[in-house]
Amino acid sequence: MGELVKDENYQSTLLEIKQQVVQNQYKAALAVNSRLIFTYWNIGKRILSDQKKYGWGAKIIDQLEKDLKTEFPDQKGFSSRNLKYMRAFAEAWSTDFLLKQLSFQTENEIVQQAVAQNQTLSFEEFEKHPIAKIAWGAHTVLLAKLETSEERLFYCIKAIEGGWSRKVLMNQVEQKRHLTQGALTNNFEQTLPAPQSELVRDVFKDPYFFPFLQLGDDASEKQVEDALIKYITDFLLEMGAGFAYMGRQFKLEVGGQEYFLDLLFYHTKLRRHIVIELKIDEFKPEYAGKVQFYLSALDDLVKHPQDEPSIGLILCKEANRIVAEYALRDNNRPIGVSEYKLVNQLPEQLKQNLPSAQEIEDRLNQNNA
Repeated sequence: MGELVKDENYQSTLLEIKQQVVQNQYKAALAVNSRLIFTYWNIGKRILSDQKKYGWGAKIIDQLEKDLKTEFPDQKGFSSRNLKYMRAFAEAWSTDFLLKQLSFQTENEIVQQAVAQNQTLSFEEFEKHPIAKIAWGAHTVLLAKLETSEERLFYCIKAIEGGWSRKVLMNQVEQKRHLTQGALTNNFEQTLPAPQSELVRDVFKDPYFFPFLQLGDDASEKQVEDALIKYITDFLLEMGAGFAYMGRQFKLEVGGQEYFLDLLFYHTKLRRHIVIELKIDEFKPEYAGKVQFYLSALDDLVKHPQDEPSIGLILCKEANRIVAEYALRDNNRPIGVSEYKLVNQLPEQLKQNLPSAQEIEDRLNQNNA
């Protein structure tokens, strides 16, 4: 056989094969995880139903732990604590709730019939739901710290989109992301067609948290900007899925003069450029006019014909909502205004909705009773 020439065609073939292997490995791991979550859900359902049916108390969990460990000595996951989580998991994600969610997402007649008849779910149907796609450790966080299935579903979907680890998920829950997502002051409804306005709004949040910068509240604009680029991975994680970093102090030439955008991103799902103007003080109306100018120039000079119009985000130390609403009301470019926090401290209105450590422990004990 002659020596193989590793030309461009070969490199392309090799790359595709590598991608196939990685994708299949991911799918295999995902399938294993989905099967485990399905098994835990069914175990939890059985514990719930039989406790109710036979009047068993909490001691039945300890007995199950003993017997299951005897039967499966090499298999982890059957501790008393984990069995209680399985029961709480099944209680949080009832068959009826899952079936209704799936029926909204699909036109499958079998699923719709199952909803009508309140039947159980097969694994093939269960694995289509977001709860089957995140790890069990993530579910224990959601069970311990959140009260409703709607809140937990929000974080399941965000964790899948962003590829969050358990640590990142916990941080997002503690920062009450389900309350901050889409909460920024904006004019998207007036400047973008539906449903694009809602999709764009939900990409942003208010406030943003940058404790990883390790800066005090007296940091200068340049120091914040420098640190954001230094910790770009953490910055992108805080911004959310879909953001691609394009540059800092991005130069635009207009009328023979140079202008510099603080930060420029491209959102891969929205197919829009996003200009971020960073301010270390409170919001001022002139900031909106400046960003409007940047967006107009960016769309003329940089935007690809197939891209959607660009969006502006003004990040301020303080965002006076009333002032921001007036400044954006007659602005014809899509702009949002959010606050950012340099220390890991929640705004007072969010603190009030955050359970204390004792409340979380009481909730766990209640689930485990």
